[in-house]
Amino acid sequence: MYRHVKNLQFAVKVDKPDALYAMKVQELIGGQFGEMTVMMQYLFQGWNCRIPGKYKDMIMDIGTEEIGHVEMLSTLVARLLEGAPSETTEKAAAANPVLAAVLGGMNPQHAIVSGGGALPTNSQGIPWNAGYIVASGNLLTDFRSNAHAEGQGRLQTSRLYNMTDDPGIKATLGYNLARDTWHQQQWLLGIQQLQDDGYADIIEHSNFENEDKVQDHTYWAFDADSEAGAGRWAHGSTLVDEQEIIFLAEPVASDDIGLLPAPDPRLFATYDGSQGKGKPGTGGAAHAQGVANVVNKVKGAFES
Repeated sequence: MYRHVKNLQFAVKVDKPDALYAMKVQELIGGQFGEMTVMMQYLFQGWNCRIPGKYKDMIMDIGTEEIGHVEMLSTLVARLLEGAPSETTEKAAAANPVLAAVLGGMNPQHAIVSGGGALPTNSQGIPWNAGYIVASGNLLTDFRSNAHAEGQGRLQTSRLYNMTDDPGIKATLGYNLARDTWHQQQWLLGIQQLQDDGYADIIEHSNFENEDKVQDHTYWAFDADSEAGAGRWAHGSTLVDEQEIIFLAEPVASDDIGLLPAPDPRLFATYDGSQGKGKPGTGGAAHAQGVANVVNKVKGAFES
């Protein structure tokens, strides 16, 4: 259960309306690294967290805070749009250069769709996409994604900070910059805590014992003039098992040249006949293959 408190996390003040800047702020709301993304990302991570206690509570605390950030920025957009024209004529715009400038920079959807309010879109009007979020169920990989998202979001906020002289807007964005600074550190500290508690190593390495034990520490260089070999990633020991890194200046490819099987003739693919005659597939054959897959899985489960 969530409880809404009417007071915003930080007082949002705007010295003067600016419809163009309102459009820019939309990126911080519904862009790929906007507040809607981190809000949904953290909430789904928290809801799916399998460790009750400090981890789940921390994720939910930050996710809940991000709901407030969306509300803050939505309020900012509405106040920036105060007095923005709902209708005008070509004659009126021609007679008033200021009005023409506002109209030229305003997101039309702010007047047509939302009635002078914020939208769940980015600065170009593209709707927010749930595909932006990461909630894998693995806290190590999720926390790394979270630190990345906060860093990207902070960078965009910082760029917008430099695009206005309005003291009120700068104060609001300055507050968000501070929270993004701290949230980056919270996720990085969360990674340290996972390691200290024995839930994670430096990197995600499930099925580590089944890896190719040469390729898990070999650097492939594809440019004869590359200077990448001078970097730490190309020499010294690996991070997780202290193997000596192999620098492969001329990687050798496999003997597989990627030939594809003959296509089903009923698919009418362009084909030169080099792989023989294609066999027509049927829905029944696909069903039979599916049954065989299930039988093999059951058989494998019993054998193990």
